[in-house]
Amino acid sequence: MDEQPALVTLHLYCRVDVIVTDPAAVIGHAVAELRAADIDWSTEEDDLDTAVGELQTDLAGSLASVVDIGRLGDGVPGVEFRGGLCWAEHGPPRDAFHERGDGGDVSRQA
Repeated sequence: MDEQPALVTLHLYCRVDVIVTDPAAVIGHAVAELRAADIDWSTEEDDLDTAVGELQTDLAGSLASVVDIGRLGDGVPGVEFRGGLCWAEHGPPRDAFHERGDGGDVSRQA
């Protein structure tokens, strides 16, 4: 009888800096994905036009809506993506994402 190894759940926190070279393209992509999504708008607070309008005025929200964090582990053997959170903000990074300063920073910068 082959015994399966125990599953281990880890939390992987990431901060990714990006430069948006074409805001209109990002927003257009987000709007296109929203329009193509299988959403039952009768169960939502907003309607499609309101949601599209929000994306058109929110570059950070548009970017966060199209980033596929489920692909971060692609190509890593033994890892299965189970869920996560992705958001985008304007301004400097939050304090929690600065280097620790105690020599224990094990982050990887791409």
